[in-house]
Amino acid sequence: MLTVICETPGVLRAIEGARPACADNEILLRVRRVGVCGTDLHIFTGNQPYLDYPRVMGHEISGTVEAAPPDSTLQPGDPVFVMPYLSCGQCVACRQGKTNCCVNIQVLGVHRDGAFTEYLAVPAQFVRKAEGVTLDQAAMVEFLAIGAHAVRRADVRPSQRVLVVGTGPIGMAALLFAGLRGGQVTALDTRPERVAFCLEHLGAHAGVLIGPSDQTELSALTNGDFYDVVFDATGNARAMERGFQFIAHGGKYVMVSVVRDSITFSDPEFHKREATLLGSRNATMEDFETVLDAMRAGKVPTAALNTHRMPLAEVTTSFAKLLDPTQGVVKALIEC
Repeated sequence: MLTVICETPGVLRAIEGARPACADNEILLRVRRVGVCGTDLHIFTGNQPYLDYPRVMGHEISGTVEAAPPDSTLQPGDPVFVMPYLSCGQCVACRQGKTNCCVNIQVLGVHRDGAFTEYLAVPAQFVRKAEGVTLDQAAMVEFLAIGAHAVRRADVRPSQRVLVVGTGPIGMAALLFAGLRGGQVTALDTRPERVAFCLEHLGAHAGVLIGPSDQTELSALTNGDFYDVVFDATGNARAMERGFQFIAHGGKYVMVSVVRDSITFSDPEFHKREATLLGSRNATMEDFETVLDAMRAGKVPTAALNTHRMPLAEVTTSFAKLLDPTQGVVKALIEC
């Protein structure tokens, strides 16, 4: 089978190998689609903080069942999606149902090899049948679930003013699901084409470009009150610190981004607002189901989100192009 390995930052290599052997509790998948995530791009460029090389990337996965244990409800040929956050089920987080922040988490494509390959063995409890969605859609559930989880963490309410800072795919996901809950959402980004995409396809109420006048514009959009909920999806420490300025009194700040740096803020400004600061990591199966329900209802513009695609055989030569801002990439899918 064909597998693409990221040997070191910037170096991808295609190899041929045998299909993986399955343990008794594993499903053997024929990988069909893999979404390219910002994490994969960071691995390729050497900016992923939790990774050892070499690594097979890829955690946004859909496929068909090749083989399943005798007691499985899945059958060969079934279309499936994968929950890529392999949680232990026993730690303090898992005991509370917070499998997304498991103490011993192993994320496919990050902590262990992922799906830039033709066949993949995955523990059966993390494989679910993809009912009522296409294989393309099933491969986009994971990144959308991260946004849906952040929105659930914030408990966005109808008519609340919501700001999403950073409109890459994760920011877009938060924007979309905040809007589906009735929030009045503003997109803030440095890239005009991303802001335009949010306005055209994702239901954003307003869009602002980051620049000298952005805070004045955001103030004007909210009559000087700023935002009930602010999501940061920038992956930039300075932007994360600056986002505290945009929280309304009594508001919430949700950090979806993760960086190596320490984040600091003015305690008097934070305290006088009685602001709530939330971290949001990964997603749970509840969030995956939220996304699937929205997809089935036609509320997720997956065709617009999927701007690029390539076969697995071309990844070694074409992957770097996805880093080029002029390409207008939102979500790329690899066809295996």
